[in-house]
Amino acid sequence: MVLDCRSFGGQAGASARIENYLGFPTGISGMALMARAYNQAQKFGAEMAIPDEATSLAAHDPRLGHFTLNLRIGERVNARSVVLATGARYRRLDVENLDAFEASSVHYWASPLEAKLCADQEVVLVGAGNSAGQAAVYLASQAAKVWVLVRRSDLTETMSRYLVDRIRGLANVEVVTGATISRLEGRDGMLEAVRWWIADGQEVRRSINHLFLFIGAEPNTDWLRASGLGLDAKGFILTGEDAGGGRHALETTQRGVFAIGDVRAKSVKRVAAAVGEGAQVVAALHAYLARSEANLSRAENKRSNENESPRAAKLNVQ
Repeated sequence: MVLDCRSFGGQAGASARIENYLGFPTGISGMALMARAYNQAQKFGAEMAIPDEATSLAAHDPRLGHFTLNLRIGERVNARSVVLATGARYRRLDVENLDAFEASSVHYWASPLEAKLCADQEVVLVGAGNSAGQAAVYLASQAAKVWVLVRRSDLTETMSRYLVDRIRGLANVEVVTGATISRLEGRDGMLEAVRWWIADGQEVRRSINHLFLFIGAEPNTDWLRASGLGLDAKGFILTGEDAGGGRHALETTQRGVFAIGDVRAKSVKRVAAAVGEGAQVVAALHAYLARSEANLSRAENKRSNENESPRAAKLNVQ
């Protein structure tokens, strides 16, 4: 069973264009790629529960691997193994009144819908990673101008060279380094202007109706803190050697619970890597379930032998 609290695809599904995924030399939108994955999973018999959110994870018998997921709607799901692919949540900008504009003017992805909303307008994009670069290139094809605000002094510190070169070749994209947003202006939930500080201490104000934030993400693991699973200092799930000796590379501190994709500590945070880990975990699941079945058989044999002890046999005869 696959549980997802919003829609299939997660952060990858919100990507405007993925250009470095094997098999798609001209690129593919995140939603198109995830839709194919969704249909393919259903073809192989996966049961999809969307929207349906897990709120806690508990192990009934860690030796035998019996787990329960409690759902927000009040139901429970029992499982012999669990794969956590909960990804990460978008970071929010630390600026006053941001929430007043999030429903209409602040965006955490750049899809064709957002591109149409800001067609022939100036927009501001905050971020310096590959996702930010991809969004900037895409928005430049629709917007009159894209202001890319970066805290660092150079894009090459955090962005792939091919994206940096492409951005530099776009006449309607201007990268402002050493910049931080200072204030948002607007009314009735609609953004009207964005102010930002630049490196020399001056404040810039531009009439802007749409703000795009690509400033990273935090692991979606708050719901796991009571489960006893090992997390690193940033909240990402520990796996493999970091979770304890003798574990599979994707197994957590709890036997039978695995983590893949962006939520896993030390993952490379790429779509292809997450898909690869999803394929890799299948073999780990088969091995774990085989061991779990063997443990269950031994436990049943032990109980059977205890019930047939000489003392029990004598009482039965009497």
